[in-house]
Order: sequence, then C-alpha cells, then structure tokens
Amino acid sequence: MVDMWAFRDAVNNWAAGGTGGPAGDLAARLGLRTAVLLEGPSDLEAVEALAERHDRDLAAEGVSVVSMGGAMNVARYAGLLGPPGLGLRLTGLCDENERGFYERGLERAGAPGAAFFVCAADLEDELIRTLGTARVEEIIEAEGDLRAWQTLLHQPAHQGRPRQRLLRRFLGTRKGRKIRYGRLLVESLAPGQVPTPLADLLRSL
Repeated sequence: MVDMWAFRDAVNNWAAGGTGGPAGDLAARLGLRTAVLLEGPSDLEAVEALAERHDRDLAAEGVSVVSMGGAMNVARYAGLLGPPGLGLRLTGLCDENERGFYERGLERAGAPGAAFFVCAADLEDELIRTLGTARVEEIIEAEGDLRAWQTLLHQPAHQGRPRQRLLRRFLGTRKGRKIRYGRLLVESLAPGQVPTPLADLLRSL
C-alpha cells in the first residue's frame, strides 16, 4: 500500500538532488492535487492534528502536508511540487517576518499565486496566544516537563521577559520538544479556538 510518508521521502530525496520520477509516480498513485508546504516537522504535526480533530483525512482528499526543512527551501519545494514540477496546487503557512522571502521564492519558482497564511511570529506563538500562557503551562506540567520549564524561568538571562516569549523559547530548547508540543497544543484547543492562520489553511483545503 502506498502511503503519504513514502511520497514525502521521495520529495525530500528529490529536493536533495535526486530524481523526480519516484515522487511523480507516487503523486499519481495517491491522486494528489494539493501540497501544503510547511517550514518544519512541528508545523506538520500541528496541521495534521487539526485535520484529525475535524475528521479530515487529508491523504484521502489528495492533500500532502510536506515539511521543507526550513523556510529557505520554499523556492526549491515550490518549484518541484507546483506548476513547474508536479503541477500541484500550493498552499501553506509562513511567519510574518518571512512573508517577503516567501513571495520572492514563489515568484522564482513559477508559483506566484500560491496562497500562504501568515502567522504573526510563528505557529507556536499563535497557539500559545490562543490557549493562553496558563493553559500552556498546565500542558507542560501534565507532560512531565515542569522542572525543565521552571529551570528556564529561573535563569538570570530570562528574568523580566514576557511569559509568552519564554514559552516559545522553552519549546525550542530540546530536540523533539517543539514537534511533540506542536500536536499537543492543537489537541488542547477548545472547539472554535483555532488560531486564524491555521483555521484558514484547513478551510482552504
């Protein structure tokens, strides 16, 4: 059985300099029509978790969610998956301070009309603001990370900094934590509490 992970692996190999044949073959077999380009795996976890909460099977709908391994790769991935490459419709998320870079990258890739939804700082910031810092700290405690969080809070360099900014920093201070919490924060959202860029992205698919 062909799965979406095989397609993602084929795309990543293609982006790294391999051939596009395997990705093209898998895209046809999966019936893909749309590629959602995301900066990293934590965004991918968040988007897939939101789709699951809304009983959406993106793979069955012909939608592939792809982690590009960094915003700097947007032109490369857009060129491979968009009109110049596999001809898929492109969409995704980007950070506000990277909006211009994405626009230029999509232009260079021949996909200037792609609709990307903009997060104020990044997706984690959107989720923390939506949930509130107190709720995020409850999730951290439930996950057994309270001691690590308190250690960061008590470091002299972080005294007086906004709680929201410290929570964003905490999520990125240990390998794999940001990915794990990308899903956890989405799963903790109340109905109707989805950050606007994430909600708009899902509605567009």
